[in-house]
Amino acid sequence: MPHLQVVNFNIVISVLGGFITVFGLVSYLLKEKFYLSEAMIATLFGIIFSPHALNWVRPLEYANGSEEDLETITYYFVRLVLGVQLVLAGVQLPSRYLKKEWKSLSLMLGPGMCCMWISTALLVWAMVPDIPFLFALAVGSSVTPTDPVLSNGIVKGKFADKNIPGPLQKIIIAESGANDGLGYPFLFLALYLTKYTGDHGLGVAGGAGKAMALWFYETWAYVILMSVAYGALVGWLAKELLHWAEERKYVDRESFLVFAITLALFILGTVGMLESDDVLACFIAGNAFTWDDWFRVETEDDSLQPTIDMLLNVSVFMWFGAVCPWHSFVDNNVIPIYRLIFLGILVLLFRRLPMVLAFHKFIHQIEEVRHAAFVGFFGPIGVSAIFYLYISREFLRRIEFPAGQEREDAERLAETMNVVIWFLVMCSIFVHGLSIPLGKLGLYLPRTISTAISSERVSATPSMQRQSDPDEPTMPDLAQRAERDQRWLISHLRHSSRNNGEGEDKKGAKWLPHVLGNASRRIKNDTQRPEGMAVHGEEGTRGEGAEKVKDQGSDTSGSASDRGGGARLEISGPKNARLIGHAITNSPGSAPDTTRQMEGGDANGPRVIVNSPPHSPGSESPGHHMSGAATPVGDGVAMGWHRSIRFPDEQPQQT
Repeated sequence: MPHLQVVNFNIVISVLGGFITVFGLVSYLLKEKFYLSEAMIATLFGIIFSPHALNWVRPLEYANGSEEDLETITYYFVRLVLGVQLVLAGVQLPSRYLKKEWKSLSLMLGPGMCCMWISTALLVWAMVPDIPFLFALAVGSSVTPTDPVLSNGIVKGKFADKNIPGPLQKIIIAESGANDGLGYPFLFLALYLTKYTGDHGLGVAGGAGKAMALWFYETWAYVILMSVAYGALVGWLAKELLHWAEERKYVDRESFLVFAITLALFILGTVGMLESDDVLACFIAGNAFTWDDWFRVETEDDSLQPTIDMLLNVSVFMWFGAVCPWHSFVDNNVIPIYRLIFLGILVLLFRRLPMVLAFHKFIHQIEEVRHAAFVGFFGPIGVSAIFYLYISREFLRRIEFPAGQEREDAERLAETMNVVIWFLVMCSIFVHGLSIPLGKLGLYLPRTISTAISSERVSATPSMQRQSDPDEPTMPDLAQRAERDQRWLISHLRHSSRNNGEGEDKKGAKWLPHVLGNASRRIKNDTQRPEGMAVHGEEGTRGEGAEKVKDQGSDTSGSASDRGGGARLEISGPKNARLIGHAITNSPGSAPDTTRQMEGGDANGPRVIVNSPPHSPGSESPGHHMSGAATPVGDGVAMGWHRSIRFPDEQPQQT
């Protein structure tokens, strides 16, 4: 009889697969629309599935109840993720990037890392009670490197494409990849000094001299220099072999695409057996592998490597959410929770930002202060910090006095590092994961509220014109423009009727609705005309605040359609080089009319001045105002009208 196999393996793969599947359904929405970090989301769900909540993922049971075995599992998992990430980071860089940009990288990896190390150590020393400065140096060295996994989430995606220049993205990738391996010298200086000088050197011999000798020989020569040489050699050989196989068509497409990932696994295994710096070797090998830019260009449009990268990232951060010692943040013998929170804020603000602001003028990729502020703030603490944490705890376990028991100062340092580093990692994951969406919300929310309030005011008082912000691009409201032009036309026609002595007789009552309907139809067509189309023919007498010009000899009570052979106005270029307004002339053969100045209120649009030639008959009739002469067209012959738009704050032109 079959029964349920509710075992840890089935639970883990179902939870992991189900989460990635559901996350994939809305991944574009979360990452590209809301700018949420996949690392933060995975960590949050790791907490939900952990023993602290649903208890579906039980990491301590997988390690048979041993805290030490659980740390070993986490350490190897982190090594795997870092190795693959750093090879891919090296492959992403352009040809010979480390050689071309060695000056900028040397500044950030040399003085830059030293400043980050010392500033973090000072903050830890100030906030953690009763610890020696050597302990603070050990904690600071573990969080000094910027995490390549979280950095990739910042320099990829729609936000990065819009806001981060390409050279700045590349220098962030290169720095986060290189400084991961270069964290060894800072860490082991503090660890060696702790072992040989801490607690008066109980259980060991040699003192500070032996500590410095081991630091130079083992750390710099064996760990750093050998890993760089080994990574460069393996990366170059892999490139040449792949070239050879590709030229002879020995390699298929699938093996070609996965070549960089298998190279990362090979380097992790071989350098791990040599007990050298495997993460630095992976980064150097990745850059040497694409030294000629061939492999990067060939795989640029392929999605296999980003897919594997995403799977590893989501998995490791879910694991972090489950294994993080959340209870130790409150219940520990190292630091009170209020000091721990304040320490997290200070480290995120002052660990990296002052250094970048001080050096950004010497790094040509950082062109502006806002770019320096971005690079300084987004220096995440993540996978690499956990990697160095468990290297340190493994080293400290071997400091024994008496035999078989961890020395007291080493045990205290291990506990301090465990509490502080895990807390800083979680602060970085959530703060850096939420910074972009919160920044976007803070930028757009006041503007959205202001726009909504302004829209309500305009809709409540349609006769008032909204004064727009000069910094905002204005969008024309065609419906409001048509309504405004119609109101202006009604007012103008009534004013013209009063000036011409025409009362509200039966003939005018019949003529007015016909003209209004015709004018409204033309205004509507004008608002719907595609931009750039010329105005000619029967539709050519309209514009912004346009005036219907009547022939002198025609009946003033007739409509435009009734004057079939009348004037046809054309829009020409501006005659006075103004940014707004049009110069409009009659076509040849049309009779000029008397000059007229229309008076209109502010709500009825701008004032319009119509000029006629001095010799026009009736130009000095009572009630009319002469404002100038006709504009010459052609061979110096005055062909017709010149009309200019004048706003209420302007003075009439004097001739």
